[in-house]
Amino acid sequence: QIINNGISLSDFSFQNNRNIIKEKLDIASRFLILGVASVWDKRKGLEDFIELSKRISQNYCIVLIGLDSKQIKKLPSNIIGIERTENVKQLAEIYSAADLFLNLTYEDNFPTTILESLACGTPVLTYNTGGSIEAVDDETGFIVEKGDLNAVIDAIKLVEEKGKVYYSSACRERAISLYNKEDRFNEYIQLYNEIFNKK
Repeated sequence: QIINNGISLSDFSFQNNRNIIKEKLDIASRFLILGVASVWDKRKGLEDFIELSKRISQNYCIVLIGLDSKQIKKLPSNIIGIERTENVKQLAEIYSAADLFLNLTYEDNFPTTILESLACGTPVLTYNTGGSIEAVDDETGFIVEKGDLNAVIDAIKLVEEKGKVYYSSACRERAISLYNKEDRFNEYIQLYNEIFNKK
């Protein structure tokens, strides 16, 4: 029996200060592409983000959260690196401000970052990796093959054309229906009860 990971839907929800966050980052009029990881390396797609930054115009800006200070110093001009957020609220604010969340990891199980992004109403693009693809459907984002940056760019342009708002309600609804941690806890309790009752 599969029980998905869950997240706090009160912590991760749409924060209505998108313009303020973009102004703080000095990217008020630009399309915000977000990536989040606890540790950034080749496996997590850091090199792909750097290559992507070379292929997109200055109308777009990539924000990566979780980099260390050495990595930040080496970033190209259209990638903003943030070591860590001050708290969960600030992280939710950045998810909410983003136009598209990218999960360019080459190896993963079932990334919580995707669920957090959906809960904040932000569509997701993920590589066809591990359990990542289970969290996204046609209404909430995109699945592309590993390393296919042309497909990534096509998806970015499509979201820009349709507008983030086109996806937001479906993203939040998917998070509510499938990834509410309270519901997942109850599934565990129900499963344990069924096992004990069989004995």
